[in-house]
Amino acid sequence: MNEQKRSKWSGQLAFVLAAAASAIGLGNLWRFPYLAAQYGGGTFIAVYLILVVTLGFALMVTEIAVGRKTRQAPLTAYSKLNGKWGFIGFLATLIPVLIVPYYCVIGGWVIKYFVTYVHMVFTGATPMGAGAAASDRFFECFISSNFAPFGYGTIFILICASVIVMGVKNGIEKSNMVMMPVLFILALAISLYVVLLPGSGAGLKYYLVPSMDALAGADGGFSFARLAKTLLGAMGQMFYSLSLAMGIMITYGSYMRKEDSIERCVRRIEIFDTIIAIIAGLMIIPVVHMFAVKTGTPVKTAMNAGPGLMFITLPKVFATLGQAGAWLGMAFFGLVIFAALTSAISLYEACVASACDLLGIGRKAATFFMGALILFLSTFSALGYGAWGDIRILPGVLSADGLQFLDFFDFITNSLFMPVVALATCIGVGWIMKPKVIIEEVESHGTSFKAKRIYVFFVKYFAPVLMTLLLVSEVCRALNIGGWAI
Repeated sequence: MNEQKRSKWSGQLAFVLAAAASAIGLGNLWRFPYLAAQYGGGTFIAVYLILVVTLGFALMVTEIAVGRKTRQAPLTAYSKLNGKWGFIGFLATLIPVLIVPYYCVIGGWVIKYFVTYVHMVFTGATPMGAGAAASDRFFECFISSNFAPFGYGTIFILICASVIVMGVKNGIEKSNMVMMPVLFILALAISLYVVLLPGSGAGLKYYLVPSMDALAGADGGFSFARLAKTLLGAMGQMFYSLSLAMGIMITYGSYMRKEDSIERCVRRIEIFDTIIAIIAGLMIIPVVHMFAVKTGTPVKTAMNAGPGLMFITLPKVFATLGQAGAWLGMAFFGLVIFAALTSAISLYEACVASACDLLGIGRKAATFFMGALILFLSTFSALGYGAWGDIRILPGVLSADGLQFLDFFDFITNSLFMPVVALATCIGVGWIMKPKVIIEEVESHGTSFKAKRIYVFFVKYFAPVLMTLLLVSEVCRALNIGGWAI
């Protein structure tokens, strides 16, 4: 893709929707709610918002400007700016190549649950039946089967590929113009339904009201360690939520028109993303809180279920609502499919664009090539709980027995590569290439950059310090050093 032939978004709205769609994925719909519940509700939300408008703003402006300035995907963008810093582009490209396969496997799980709830709605099946989604063993039996996870994951991959192959305007842009409004309407409708349920008030308070207990130590006093955990947890979530350090914003920025304001677009993306993240909590936390109270389960235990919150706890919650729960489950997992697709498409596109730029091949060939690679790599995560369930990687990291394939890919990308890429980007731009490179791109065509002084401080000092802390904390968490579990 050279400068003349490279596709472009039709306008600023198209870019904002595409970037926001990328940001609004599984990280927002299941990770944000359980982290907010774990770290003091409103306290976590406040810390997260501060990070989004500071660290998140600096990193997103940098990545979009790098993409627009070079008109390249991440693999070749950094080397075009500075040949000695091309390794950042390699890592930034490796991240989506490793994430897309397991992300699509999880997308396949979502399709399976959606299909199950559709069956419940139209057959009247009992949600707590022996083979239903709320059964304790349903999730375990599904992911441990030898073909079903791979089959559903393949369907998800093919859907993404069919959008990518149609191009930036006809594929990604048009699909987002449909999926984003549907996603927002579904999220708003479900959250309103949940908020209006009798007894939801206690859950809303648990979610939205700041709790200083989250910052208290064993003696009940203020704990800097707990504050640090909350800060680092919010920072890790910010990477998930804003699609940072994955090469996505560089790729999407390379399709951006020169006359559009990067600063204005970033602010709008942050607003879209934060609204959906908070709505996700409104959909999930009140009903889980009611379920915990009703069943006698400790609220913190129910809230801290992690990834199991979506696939194990929520189906049980829906089951307590009778037939209405089946409809709610169908709507919820339908929404999650849209959210997962918009993020997976952006990750897939980063891979395809890099292949096009590096190899000089067309979009169709790159889509097929990357699709074959993604399908191959997805096999490991799809069978990692089934036929290859006995295989463990990195014993002693996160668990004594080691990690299954999906957990391994998630760990090395999100806990290691992403902080490294973000840190290297800040050092490279802040100290080697200088912030002036980014500022000049943001201000090209006479566009103002109101926050440029603050941006320089963030990218040179604030961001590198926080990135170093995040990277150190993730290593400590992995090796169980100092109790820094996030």
